[in-house]
Amino acid sequence: MQHSDDILRLLIGAHALTRVAALDTRTDAPSAQWRTLVLLRDNGPLRIGDLATLSRVTQPGMTRLVAQMADAGLLERTSDPDDSRATLVSATEAGMTALDEWLEVLSSALAPRFADLDEDEWHTIRRAADIVNARTRVAEVAR
Repeated sequence: MQHSDDILRLLIGAHALTRVAALDTRTDAPSAQWRTLVLLRDNGPLRIGDLATLSRVTQPGMTRLVAQMADAGLLERTSDPDDSRATLVSATEAGMTALDEWLEVLSSALAPRFADLDEDEWHTIRRAADIVNARTRVAEVAR
């Protein structure tokens, strides 16, 4: 097995974990909503086009999502001070609170699936998460 196969297995496992989490939490909120809030939390205010690129959705799709989330009080839109034609999107305090609450629900829903792991397995998961986070952070910045 090649190293690239290991990366693919990790990616497929992460996608499966995402699907399981959605089923276990029975949420009606689209995953794109939580992804958008995480992107804004981690990167600060972004243009809609940049959000769309990072989320891998179309710009019109992101514009619709941002409008829905702004109507729900989770995001706010302002003019970009560097380009008055562009809109900057940022998370509101309510958006960050909703994200924190969602992450807690998510964690609680998934915890039973991993309750029997020993400390070595937890160390392995933490190490893999650290590596993936470091490598994907570089990829986002380099976009």
